[in-house]
Order: sequence, then structure tokens, then C-alpha cells
Amino acid sequence: MLEGIIRESIGKVGTKALRRDGYLIANIYGKGLENINAAFKMNEYIRTVRNKETLAFPIKLDGKEINVVVQSYESHAVTGNLLHVDLMVAQPGVVTKYLVPVVAEGSPVGLKNKGMLYLAKQRLAVKAAPEALPASINVKVDDLDVGDSILVRDLDAIENVKFVDDGRVGVLSIIKAK
Repeated sequence: MLEGIIRESIGKVGTKALRRDGYLIANIYGKGLENINAAFKMNEYIRTVRNKETLAFPIKLDGKEINVVVQSYESHAVTGNLLHVDLMVAQPGVVTKYLVPVVAEGSPVGLKNKGMLYLAKQRLAVKAAPEALPASINVKVDDLDVGDSILVRDLDAIENVKFVDDGRVGVLSIIKAK
């Protein structure tokens, strides 16, 4: 389980000192909750996020266990190192907006016809309670040929999950390779 510390100083000097010691700065927030300024060891955070099986994952902060979801992150423009992450508390029963990754399943026919798979939306916005939240949105692409695309309205409905994006937004398509 990922363990973090609560930051006392949220100023520039304290932030730079924590980053120099190998910490990642984090904001933790939730509906009706007070914001928490925290820090996690960089390598432990990356290992935890890469190996998680669901969208929400547990963290331990000041002796309390909290389930959180990564909402956004900021990385350095040149080095690519993580600088800051926003984590939202996944409160049971509270319907909130989440970004769920899109996964293409299968091998499209269009790949054999000199096409390539273009994933227009890496993550789709959905509204759901954490209990109903899928780990990913799986899209079957076996029957797609060059010029075919899948829109949000073409996706199968998921129980207790509502897509926030408009129905005419493209999720993925098979485009002609140049």
C-alpha cells in the first residue's frame, strides 16, 4: 500500500525541499471533504499506479486508509519527471466524474488493408459511483476496415455508468496509412 506524509509547509521552499528528497507533491480532495496537501515517495507512487488493477487504489495517510483515483498530473516539460498529482477520494455511493481508459480488443481487418488504428480518446469521461466504475472500457475492433470509426454512441451501455462525452465524439478509427 502506498504511504504518504501530510505536508505542513505548502510554500515554494518546502516544496523544493521535498522534491529534492525524492517526494512527489499531491493534492487530495473530494466532495464535502477538506483538501489535504500530501507527498509520496516518487518511485513508490509510480510502482503503485502502474501495478493497480482498478481505477481506484488505496493509500495510507496519517494512519488512515483512503481510496483515491488519479484525476490529473503535471510533469516537467524537459525531463518528463512527475512534479504534481491531483488525487480525488473515491467516496462510496457518491456519483462523480471519472476518466476511464479505453482499450481496443482484437485485430481490425483494416490493418491488413494498409490502415492503422487511431485511438482518438485515450480516456473517456463517465459519471458513476466508485462501486460501478469499470477498470477500462473495452472496444471490440475486429470488424473495422479502413475508414470505419466508433463513436461514443456506438459503445455498449454499462450498468450504472453514464458517458459524459457527447454521442458524436469519435473514440477510435481505422485510418489510411501514408
